[in-house]
Amino acid sequence: MAAQSPLIIVGGGLAGSLAALALTERRPDLPVLLFEAGETFGGNHTWSFFDSDVPPAMAALVANLRPVSWPRHRVRFHTRDRVLDFGYNSVTSAALDVLVRKKLGGARTGVTVENIDKDGVVLRSGERIAASGVIDARGPDGAMPGLELGWQKFVGIEFAAASPEPDCATVMDARLPQLDGYRFVYILPLGPDRVLVEDTYYSNSPALDLDLIADRVRQLAAERGLGGTELRQETGVLPILIGGDPMTFWPATDPIARLGLRGGFFHAMTGYSFGLALQMADALASFDGPFDSPALARWSRAQFLAHWRASGFFRLLGRMLFRAARPDQRDRIFAHFYRLPPEVIQRFYAGRLTAMDRCRILSGKPPVPLGAALGAILGLRQGGEA
Repeated sequence: MAAQSPLIIVGGGLAGSLAALALTERRPDLPVLLFEAGETFGGNHTWSFFDSDVPPAMAALVANLRPVSWPRHRVRFHTRDRVLDFGYNSVTSAALDVLVRKKLGGARTGVTVENIDKDGVVLRSGERIAASGVIDARGPDGAMPGLELGWQKFVGIEFAAASPEPDCATVMDARLPQLDGYRFVYILPLGPDRVLVEDTYYSNSPALDLDLIADRVRQLAAERGLGGTELRQETGVLPILIGGDPMTFWPATDPIARLGLRGGFFHAMTGYSFGLALQMADALASFDGPFDSPALARWSRAQFLAHWRASGFFRLLGRMLFRAARPDQRDRIFAHFYRLPPEVIQRFYAGRLTAMDRCRILSGKPPVPLGAALGAILGLRQGGEA
């Protein structure tokens, strides 16, 4: 009997790696190949998440990534200083790389895929590898056509330093000059002598001046007594979804399945992808159809369209942030949001808001001018919006 053709996942970042790990664990009958162009799986990143972001079936996999966890976390604004007593966690790409190499015999780095079709892939070397199905989990190739975006961008530096609050992560401290949009510092005590400090911006532009912002990070760390030997540096430019046309972004004629940012699987208001990558990996491992390219393409596009429909309220909030608020006053929206009960905040980040949650988020004194807010909501020109 001929050997079964493998499922090929192109792109060993967060989404592709988690999907391959979940399939290897729960569908051992299915051969999986994971190809990553870089030298490590996951790149150079820190991914953060709340306890409520983890699907129960993925809890064991997440535990194998050895997350750093804090029982509480803090947000700080000029008008509000609050500690939230529910769990916050981070995992590193280094831990993901170790786990993939340990668990996946078919995982390869340093492999550039030049062409993808429904029957396999062609490598830069010219080698063609046949597949039962192919999934494209690479990052976006330039612009994301059909999507109207803002950006969350940051530079982070990990320092050899001790945190004064080792059991508390600071996820937003906006008591800073508001430059290039909404700006805040993010501080994670990763260990007794390691702290990650990030300077973050919700900006209209994806442009990131690495040297300038890295210097700001060093200054912020020094001001907070966290400066020291620099252990590593990371950067990120994450899309924030404001509007657009889902049919342009992902046409029905596209024959290849997608995961990760290439498939639009990110939180519309934060740009974060860890929770959705877990959800998609869980759903893929539970997929009861054939693992061929046509079936996987239909399945993953249906998942994207469902995510698009569920994200409508978050796109509305994004329009208010980027269209209604002055760039140097966007922090007021987040300060207003963090007045809410902890359970609403958790559901917000998990993307599972109730109708009552939506009302509560929009209630109270508007943090932006009412006329500008109405204009941002009603002045829609993109297809796919109503």
